[in-house]
Amino acid sequence: METFLESNLKLVNEAAKLLGLSDISYILKPKRIIEVNFPARMDDGKIKYFKGYRVNYNDSRGPAKGGVRFHPNVSVDEVSALALGMALKTSLLKLPFGGGKGGVVVNPKDHSALELERISRGYVRALAFEFDPDIDVPAPDVYTSSREMSWILDELETIKSRHMPAVITGKPLELSGSLGRNYSTAMGGFYILQEYIKNKGMKPEETTIAVQGAGNVGGFLAKIAYDHGYKVVAISDSSGGVYDSKGLNIEDVLNKKLSTGHVEGGKKITNEELLQLDVDVLAPSALENQITKENVSDIRARLILEMANGPVTEEASSILYERGIDSLPDILCNAGGVVVSYFEWVQNRTGEIWSEEEISEKLKKSMTDAFKDVEQIKQDKGTSYKNAAYALALKRIYEAEKMRGNAN
Repeated sequence: METFLESNLKLVNEAAKLLGLSDISYILKPKRIIEVNFPARMDDGKIKYFKGYRVNYNDSRGPAKGGVRFHPNVSVDEVSALALGMALKTSLLKLPFGGGKGGVVVNPKDHSALELERISRGYVRALAFEFDPDIDVPAPDVYTSSREMSWILDELETIKSRHMPAVITGKPLELSGSLGRNYSTAMGGFYILQEYIKNKGMKPEETTIAVQGAGNVGGFLAKIAYDHGYKVVAISDSSGGVYDSKGLNIEDVLNKKLSTGHVEGGKKITNEELLQLDVDVLAPSALENQITKENVSDIRARLILEMANGPVTEEASSILYERGIDSLPDILCNAGGVVVSYFEWVQNRTGEIWSEEEISEKLKKSMTDAFKDVEQIKQDKGTSYKNAAYALALKRIYEAEKMRGNAN
């Protein structure tokens, strides 16, 4: 199976062909890859070393922007692929950012809160030269949250001897975080879905949705769609899912997950079975490489709403397009998080505090404008939504690099 990075680079090359660009060397490799090995003291008093990464993929349009994940499978290829995705995402949404990503090779489940704090602070000490509001702005990612961002912010401010809240986003409200950040990725994806079904003349109450993933993205997406009258017929977590053709009571399902640790409330199905459901919208919202050339022939949804990073491989995307199944790409659908991160960065730099209503309206405009831009390219070029989105994002990066004298 092709890797996430290989898949992303194939999509970039397809976009270059669509634009008639022969030289895209400025986007084929990261600008900067940093690998660090840093110490952290464990609760038993012993020192343990951890490997960490930070990748700045492209910063022609602004400082690198992207999360920091804590996961045992973090690798330089994975972080590079995610950083490339962020560069394309921020470009597509017209944000004054580039693309970055970071991670630590660690299983958070094996460590206490105190150990995770020491690991977070150790990671920052090793990379303090990189993090700056005008250079590289990290945020939460897999197995990190506002808690880790608080530790990272405090360590950076201690090292640099000044307050600099704009150096990191996804912070708690008490540390100059932004309202609306916790559900922003899901809300942004929902705004994209709304635009799509409006264009197709579909009705929410007649639109069936299956959501793979019940975490911060999938859970919020299912709840938002349910609250707006959509028929959410299936949802899953890592252990499996539930299905009801008449529609699930998502509020009950998610409440049961909070109390029991897994989804309940309908017929038990596997994650593989969820992907194969005959629904209007399939929203893979958990992991990459869920729809591949091996299982794409089993997909029966009319629309794929890519809420996870890279849930559909490039090979599978081409097959879906040939079958007449639309696939709205991750760099569009899950960009709500980085849009609200941008809002947090702006508020921190200006000292302003925006209301939740203001943020919601600004997010809606950013997402719907991006969808309309992609729709226009799709129609003009006679291509898929995914190729159109990648072409538009690449075009803006190319123009920035050319103006800087870095592209032919």
